[in-house]
Amino acid sequence: MADGELKDLGPDPTLLIVDDDEPFLRRLAKAMEKRGFQTETADSVAAGKAIATARPPAYAVVDLRLEDGNGLDVVEVLREKRPDAKIVVLTGYGAIATAVAAVKIGATDYLSKPADANDVTAALLSDGEALPPPPENPMSADRVRWEHIQRVYEQCDRNVSETARRLNMHRRTLQRILAKRSPR
Repeated sequence: MADGELKDLGPDPTLLIVDDDEPFLRRLAKAMEKRGFQTETADSVAAGKAIATARPPAYAVVDLRLEDGNGLDVVEVLREKRPDAKIVVLTGYGAIATAVAAVKIGATDYLSKPADANDVTAALLSDGEALPPPPENPMSADRVRWEHIQRVYEQCDRNVSETARRLNMHRRTLQRILAKRSPR
């Protein structure tokens, strides 16, 4: 699907995006508005649940891990209030167990970050019959590894020793990886 190409969103183009990464949230909301969605954003589980209860949207994109809890709580509320909603769960921690949990609770699809607006739109508008097409330019395995290390490093407040401990790697190895440029 081309960047500006609009697909039929149906009679209700409302979209709720729940993510605590403010720059990502703004970029995704803007990109989805260009695709014809009427977006509403929330940066926490509490705000997402409030919107899902008051104005349940036809579509939703929910981050799995939020500052104040688990995004699956928002998915549950939305599924209760609007059973026909199409819900995509986003996460930086792609694991089979969380994907299964998300789908069991009612998510339509599950995407690993970083996902762009084209990936999200394809997941939201897929009919569930066939898998969406593979991404145009997928990240290399080295890049995915590097992104994961960077995310954990940032979450550990740029503490190399703590990051190394959490990633179960030697501190010097981690320092060498952090000193290099990101792979393509």
